[in-house]
Amino acid sequence: MAVKIQTEQGIVQIENDVIAKIVGGAATDNYGVVGMASQNPLRDGINQALSGDNFAKGVVVRQQDNAVTVDVHIIVGYGMKISEISKSVQARVKNDLNSMLGIVAEEVNVIVQGVRVLGE
Repeated sequence: MAVKIQTEQGIVQIENDVIAKIVGGAATDNYGVVGMASQNPLRDGINQALSGDNFAKGVVVRQQDNAVTVDVHIIVGYGMKISEISKSVQARVKNDLNSMLGIVAEEVNVIVQGVRVLGE
């Protein structure tokens, strides 16, 4: 399902894979984030970090009316403050979606799927 934005000239439709790449890039650029995790770890491998081509497996985008909600599944580094990393990811994802695509995310939910010791 794609996100649809109504403009004066018509409807702009942005596919979820495009949104997932931007969200995944924004999330992994944050200090303390080791990588993206799959939303279905039993099927795709528990605590397996996703590469850039597979960010869509770790991002869920929902649109209801004009409200967009994004779920981001991440793996954080051991010893990092999870609450601060989550706040940073939320802010970065909201900012990147707004500046690159013009999408205002009402909610960005960060789901920490695992903790990894750096160097593993």
